[in-house]
Amino acid sequence: MKILALDTSTDYCSTALLLDGDLRSDEVCAVQKHSELLLPMVDRMLIDTGIGLDQLDGIAFGAGPGSFTGLRIACAVAQGLAFGAGKMVLPVSTLLALAHRSGADRVVAAFDARMGEVYLAAYERDGAGWRTTIEPCLQAPTAVPELPGGNWTAVGSGFAAYDGALVHACGDKLQHVDVALYPRAADIACLAAPLFSLGLGVAPEEAAPLYVRDRVALKVTER
Repeated sequence: MKILALDTSTDYCSTALLLDGDLRSDEVCAVQKHSELLLPMVDRMLIDTGIGLDQLDGIAFGAGPGSFTGLRIACAVAQGLAFGAGKMVLPVSTLLALAHRSGADRVVAAFDARMGEVYLAAYERDGAGWRTTIEPCLQAPTAVPELPGGNWTAVGSGFAAYDGALVHACGDKLQHVDVALYPRAADIACLAAPLFSLGLGVAPEEAAPLYVRDRVALKVTER
């Protein structure tokens, strides 16, 4: 499989190319310059490997949750590249990519969603893939869905936010916490490859970000 992957859901902008098991990736801390950096990074990756868009089996992107603007950038670029090359697109959960990055078998992943909330999901390894234990959701850090059993690895910025309220809420369910971990395009490529091999991609016009939250600001009465 030849998979191009993109992620701009965090401060980092990353690209990856999976070429029949050989994974190449590139990333840079972009802050607010994702739109300027992403396409040149894709071009450089394709030129360096000698791969054309027409040779790809599909294009995957970090669909969210994450930065609203970042999610739209990755989705739009993936759609544009795929539409022009006649390829399928696969949106991949950034929380699942974060779990994959951890290397653990039982992972609860969370991002700081601002406004006193976190984006959260939990996953368990199931053979070569993953089983979703808690679907991606938006929660107050003190109102986390119950985690079954123990020995969970906690990853992501959500566990550092709000004075560690999420760590406290999970209590003795956690065996390890890594607040510095973030999703990368390399993880998205690895997760997308087996799905593309099953024909699970979508047409470019059907791809969409996974926002989870449907608004980004508090009303005056809520402030």
